[in-house]
Amino acid sequence: MPLQTIQTHIPAGFIDLGVGDPQFDLLPLQLLRDAAQDRLSQSDNSFLQYGAEQGDGYFRAALADFLSPRYGFPVSYEELFVTSGISGGLDLLCTLFTKPGDTIFVEEPSYFLALRIFADHGLRVVSIRTDENGLVSEELIEALKIHRPKFLYIIPTFQNPSGHTLSEERRAQIVSIAQERGFLILADEVYQFLSYTLIPPKPFGAYINSEHVISLNTFSKILAPGLRLGWLQTHASLMQKIVSCGVLDSGGGMNPFTSAIVRSVIETGGLEKNIDRLVSVFSTRVNVMDECLRQHLPDARFTTPHGGYFFWVNLPGIDAQALQTRARTHQVGLRPGIRFSSQNGLQDYFRLSISFYDSDQIEEGIIRLKRSVS
Repeated sequence: MPLQTIQTHIPAGFIDLGVGDPQFDLLPLQLLRDAAQDRLSQSDNSFLQYGAEQGDGYFRAALADFLSPRYGFPVSYEELFVTSGISGGLDLLCTLFTKPGDTIFVEEPSYFLALRIFADHGLRVVSIRTDENGLVSEELIEALKIHRPKFLYIIPTFQNPSGHTLSEERRAQIVSIAQERGFLILADEVYQFLSYTLIPPKPFGAYINSEHVISLNTFSKILAPGLRLGWLQTHASLMQKIVSCGVLDSGGGMNPFTSAIVRSVIETGGLEKNIDRLVSVFSTRVNVMDECLRQHLPDARFTTPHGGYFFWVNLPGIDAQALQTRARTHQVGLRPGIRFSSQNGLQDYFRLSISFYDSDQIEEGIIRLKRSVS
């Protein structure tokens, strides 16, 4: 029996439309092989040493050059800190900026595995309602009459699971509120580059001069999750607390070896080409899932996502957890909405993903789901 190497195991013949992993065929092995060969063929071996606390300066400079034209504003390497991905970044920020028992705000719905990280730190989670334009700022103001959060965690662009994007007007409002009331904004911008039919607003990195914003991003969705490499962007006043923490003092900066390889991917134009390929593939899959849902589940309510991975589907009167159980007997998977709620709500919602299966498998999965509903 082969030993386990990956996190998600899906039985043969099963179509798990709930899984949010990238398809194996989309993981750019040759691109990374070439980048590794390029870096390893050079005489500089400094990336094998303990790394600078903030991350490899040459990597951060290459990343800043990549981000600036795509973000629409100048990004400095001094604003960037190398992480082991958004999950690792969130865990580090919780360690540095909270203590057990502190209150934080999240969206309703929110990314369920981030909720697990917050639970690990003993944080009290209060959810704020969202609509098609993202987090409702009036609801945030009302919650602040009762609570004093350490931070607000949001996924502002092509949100997981709803697919909605926070409007530019609300982004500015929320930053202003954070400044006034003294809490941080942790913006998980993982899907910023996976835009299909809508150009999203500028990321929260545009607001770091407020000194209340930390923008997090990752290579997991635009290159490969196994790299465990990402970055955060913030003001120098917050950066100082991050780079002076004990874990970096002991172990040095995160992932200098991987950073060196991804630097080659960026500098050779490979990252931009890979993103273009992903956008092309996923755009087609969005159209296929949209058409299949309308054809096979006509009672379903959903908004076709303009980017990202997910369809957030509502079937009124249907318990999504019970549907998940029935769906398994038809060899198809989904993620029930209650997992994305910190209030045990959203029970007639479920999440479907376009990331792991090609168009034919998506269509077959929706047909199996139709049988589960009938």
